[in-house]
Amino acid sequence: MPGSMRTRWIVAAVVVAAAAAAVVAFRPDNAAAVDPEIAVSRSACGTGWSDPKPGPQTFRLHNTGSVTAEVDLIDPATGVIYGEVEGLGAATTRPLQVNLGNGSYAFRCLPEDAGAIVGPAVRITGGSERSGPAVAPVTHDDLLGPLKAYEQHVTTGLGELVANTGALKDTVHGGDRAASEAAWLTAHLTYERLGAAYDAFGDSDGALNGTADGLPAGAADPGFTGFHRLEQGLWHGEDLGALAAVADRLDTDARALQKSFGDSQVDGNDLGLRAHEIMENTLQFELTGRTDYGSGTNLATARANLDGTRAVLDVLRPLLAPRYPALSKVDSRLTRTQAALDAAHRPDGTWIRPAELSREQRQKLNADVSELTELLAPIAAIAEPRRVS
Repeated sequence: MPGSMRTRWIVAAVVVAAAAAAVVAFRPDNAAAVDPEIAVSRSACGTGWSDPKPGPQTFRLHNTGSVTAEVDLIDPATGVIYGEVEGLGAATTRPLQVNLGNGSYAFRCLPEDAGAIVGPAVRITGGSERSGPAVAPVTHDDLLGPLKAYEQHVTTGLGELVANTGALKDTVHGGDRAASEAAWLTAHLTYERLGAAYDAFGDSDGALNGTADGLPAGAADPGFTGFHRLEQGLWHGEDLGALAAVADRLDTDARALQKSFGDSQVDGNDLGLRAHEIMENTLQFELTGRTDYGSGTNLATARANLDGTRAVLDVLRPLLAPRYPALSKVDSRLTRTQAALDAAHRPDGTWIRPAELSREQRQKLNADVSELTELLAPIAAIAEPRRVS
């Protein structure tokens, strides 16, 4: 994932649950006047729902208070969420569209700087039975264990990274281009496996793994540093003596990152988000070859990104297993995508360039990664930490 090109994938005010009977969507505030208006404030929540009925419907959530609030439609007995609207401003009305089956429901209001208020429960009968549970909210406390485990994973990975950048520096200084190219790939893939921690890396990410895009002088710009700058020099015949300074800088930046990460934290909001974003960027940058500066190893990077995605899923799995019915499909698609990428690894250790794939190979690989990316998308919303009190 190129440090200078990555963008945050935003999941705004939507809960996705494949097996939930209540499916949520949001649209501009054009709900009909006959739709029930639900009052939201610090002192009251959920009043105005006087005629509960099954099936598709729209609630107009009206914030009568003076502070912004989040509003969830929940099962009052279990707290699972069927729909939510975030950032409902004071004196603002926004629609919440749902499709409700039989069961009990209530609105939970979470105003800023105030505790949660659960409104009156209503019971719906005469409709369809719920086909499965809604999404149980993930709290900040729920994420403490996964975050700790992932940060330990990154700490271990950074130890491997500095060992590998040190070895890379030594081979460049030794004047062996073939050995330097092999050491470069080992070190670069080590970094690419740490996908969910990039925001915690701060400016170090751009220094280590940035591209020349956006730099005034492009690839000749002095601000172009890190793995891709060294890649360009190694595979385009630059003098190894001149490249020694580039390798030194890369090793120094890797060691600085290792030292600074101990004082950093991976954002709980990012952990589930990255599970999707890593593969989204793989599709956009690696399968297209846009980040190739000469090595032709984009598919090796894509394979390392797949490992990075697995690492995120491994720590989140206890939270996802009871919440995401499609998790088994994610695992199957991961295995299938891994096989497709491994097929691009030649017996001599080199990798097929994306441009060298046959049309059939390219279509299959793009389809596998695209479907995996789509299956990973709901995880950002499911694993987003939420207030419940």
